[in-house]
Amino acid sequence: MATTIGLIRHGVTEWNKLGKAQGISDIPLNDEGINQATALAKRLSIDTWDIIFSSNLTRARQTAEIIRKLLGVASVFTDERIREINCGLIEGTTEEERIARWGVKWREKMLEMEDFKMVAKRGLSFLEEVSVGHAGKKILVVCHGALIGLLLQHLLPQLFEKTYIDNASLTVLTHIENEWACQLYNCTKHL
Repeated sequence: MATTIGLIRHGVTEWNKLGKAQGISDIPLNDEGINQATALAKRLSIDTWDIIFSSNLTRARQTAEIIRKLLGVASVFTDERIREINCGLIEGTTEEERIARWGVKWREKMLEMEDFKMVAKRGLSFLEEVSVGHAGKKILVVCHGALIGLLLQHLLPQLFEKTYIDNASLTVLTHIENEWACQLYNCTKHL
């Protein structure tokens, strides 16, 4: 029995437009992000989805709520394990500001950022729990770009050495007998 998981990156925010690292800063969708979430909801409405989970950060919850209303799903369940990576000292900064502050090799410094392996571990814990607890269901998970990318790199390393996840994109995974497969990656045709 296949479990289908639709991984959705939240719609765009002002910080996305400005190139600022958001991390766990609680930034809402802008008007474009609301429009993206609506377009994605219309695309998702061609299928039946059983349950929606969301990160507890506002931009993801807003995206999930727009989708929930259009799909007629009863509620959105939030889970902190699928929130974005904590970007530590770089939150709220642009690439140019990071280079000015810490140099061109800023990525090699810790800067109080959450470890990528820990982000993947908490995301995997969530996916394993959901895929077992809702086996055979179609589940939407509204979360964040870094989390989705790290999940894909850990679940399917042969396919995803590197990832890029667009705002309001849809990535679809299936889980059958402890095996993961990717049916759709970073789809934005609906935008």
